[in-house]
This record gives sequence, structure tokens and C-alpha cells, in this order.
Amino acid sequence: MRRIDVAERRARLALRHRLTADTKSDDPVEVARSVLALHGTDPSSVYVGAWARMRDGSVADVERALYEDRSLIRLMGMRRTVFVTSLDVAPVLQAACSRAVAARERRLVLKMLAESDAADDGAGVEAWLAQAEDAALRALKGRREATAAELASDDTRLATELVMARGKSYEGRQKLASRLLLLLAAEGRVVRARPRGTWTSHQYRWAPLTDWLPDGLADWDTQAAETDLARRWLRVFGPATADDLRWWAGWTKTQTKRALTELRPVEVDLDGAPGVLLRDDTEETSPPAPWAALLPALDSTPMGWQHRGWFLGEHGPRLFDRNGNIGPSLWWNGRIVGGWAQDSTGEIVCRFLDDVGADARAAVQAEAERLAVRLGSVRLTARTRGRTWLEDELAG
Repeated sequence: MRRIDVAERRARLALRHRLTADTKSDDPVEVARSVLALHGTDPSSVYVGAWARMRDGSVADVERALYEDRSLIRLMGMRRTVFVTSLDVAPVLQAACSRAVAARERRLVLKMLAESDAADDGAGVEAWLAQAEDAALRALKGRREATAAELASDDTRLATELVMARGKSYEGRQKLASRLLLLLAAEGRVVRARPRGTWTSHQYRWAPLTDWLPDGLADWDTQAAETDLARRWLRVFGPATADDLRWWAGWTKTQTKRALTELRPVEVDLDGAPGVLLRDDTEETSPPAPWAALLPALDSTPMGWQHRGWFLGEHGPRLFDRNGNIGPSLWWNGRIVGGWAQDSTGEIVCRFLDDVGADARAAVQAEAERLAVRLGSVRLTARTRGRTWLEDELAG
């Protein structure tokens, strides 16, 4: 059995995720492919994550790919999380992950509608929801792009209030239009368009998917898509454990085993842990030249594995929030050595958690200065996640 040590895994990470000087790209689409999909729950992570892997990226470069060329697309995929990915990967993610997310979301919406007395029985609720979907799609087609609030004003059904977490201490209310757009997006019928405000905004406009992509997304068989996604994931994140793939994709053990059985990967020894690797990807990888990176919160690289000790060490409690989301991280030669944040004046402040030496500190400082130019006066804030221990410390 081939043994792949930590040093080789770190070398693979650096080269395949375009984090070295020689592997950076000018194209945000290539960058997205290099990590399969850019984590997009926080819009700013898409931009900062892309810039870390680009030679000279800007806001305009990423926006052009998202909203003008439309060569990148936002979709809800693995673990019910929003990602930005290329058009060749999107149909695979849709069939392998989003389809199951959509089915769960539809059941939840029907349950909340039943509790709201939208109809007398289950069949009536389904018919009522179908009518509301048609109304939403007609209104969206007429407007071309719209926010959830705008759609809610177009049809009284879309303004129906749903009770979220009924009976819980955190019970809340949400208009059907917002929830319905999430469902339609998960089903591949609508797409998040340009947001209101700046590139850091969470308030998206929505558009019919066929207005952006006239042919829509290719319709994959679910199991074939799962196998293809597992192959793509191993190409980017392998070698890894089956548990890493299962966690990343949000699959069951059965789905994961089925996809890997189809692939028939090579078994490898990851310093005592059983791992897998594609059969045509076993050639040894040599270490690249020294490199440093400032990666954003929720970046696709550290969020690519469930078992992270080989690059994270003991730093998890300082760099992850209580829900398992990573904050901004400092990297040196394939391992996390600290974190970064903006202080009260907006300046990027770095904190090393390891003694890395003068060369690493200088390389990190150069990356921080490069990022500061791109951010300008923009202040990044923790959204859709909690601030980490290190962020709290550095923010002061």
C-alpha cells in the first residue's frame, strides 16, 4: 500500500488549489474549478478566496464572470450551503447534492404551509404551493430580476407568512417568497443574480435560470452525478478518507460507498489512517517553492476535509466558530499557522500561532499588503457564522 505523508499532502494542496506563485491564475473560472466550488455563503469569501489564487484579481474580474459572462453560477449544494462554481461543474453538483436538498426543502415548505392553514389537506397544500410557484415564476419573468420583497408585493400568496421553528425560543416568521426562491434555486429553476448594494451584500436579486442559461443545466442521473462528483473531489482534495468525502458532500454512508465502489480508487496509507486516491493520480508530488496565503473565512480549502489535523494542527479552537466554520486563516507551506482580521481602523492584523521564522512573516506581510490594496476601504464582517476567538482578539 502506497504511503502518502503529510508533506506530500500539503504539496498537493498547494499546487492543486493554486496557492503558489507559479500556479495562480488570471481567470476566476479556473480558480473555482481548482477547488471545485468557491464557498459562497458569505459573498465576500468568494472574492477574497478567488484573489488568493489569482495573480492580479479585482472585484471587476469576479463580477464579470458572475454577472456578465455568466461563466460562474451560485447554487445551493453540498450540506445545504451556497457555492460558486463553473458551468461544467454546476450540473453535477445540482444532481449529486442540490436535488436531495430541494426534496428536503419542499417537504419543509409543505409542512409550514399546512400549519399556516393554506389548504384543508395535503393534496390541497401541494396544489396551493404549485400555484404559488407559477405565480412567482411569472412575476420573475415579467420583472427579469427581482428581490424576494418585490415578488411578495406582486401576489398575495407570495406574501403568506410562514412560522420558522414553531414553538422554539428562536421562533420567527418569513414570507413565502423568500423560502420559495430558495426552493426554486435548489431545484435549478431560478438563480441568484447581482445583489443589491456592493459585492459584500447578501441581498440578492433573482432571475429565471433560463434567462441566464437558455438551455438550463444538463440533467444528470443522480447516481452518475455522485460518481462524477466523487471523482472530481478526489482529483482536487485527494488523497483523503471516505469520511472526508461523505462530510464534504453531505451524503449518507450508502451514497459515499456507492460512488467510491464505482470509481474503484487505490487505497493508500495516510500516516496510519486509511485513505483513497484515484488510480491515475498516484504519481509522487514534489514540494513547491515556499508560499504564504491569507484565506478568507469559510474558504473552500480548509472546509474541504472533515479531518484537518494534517494542516490545522491544534489551532481549531482559536480559528473555528462553535458551529464548525473556519474564520480567516494564515497559511505557510501547506499548513495553517495563524489567523487574520481587520481591526477597528480596517487595517489587516495577523496573528501567528506557530513560530514560523522571518521568511514566513515577510511572505505573509506581503500577502496582507496585496489584499489590503484590493479591499480598499471595505470592512469585512462575520455573517452567516460566528466570530472566532482569534477574530475577537484581533478586532480590538
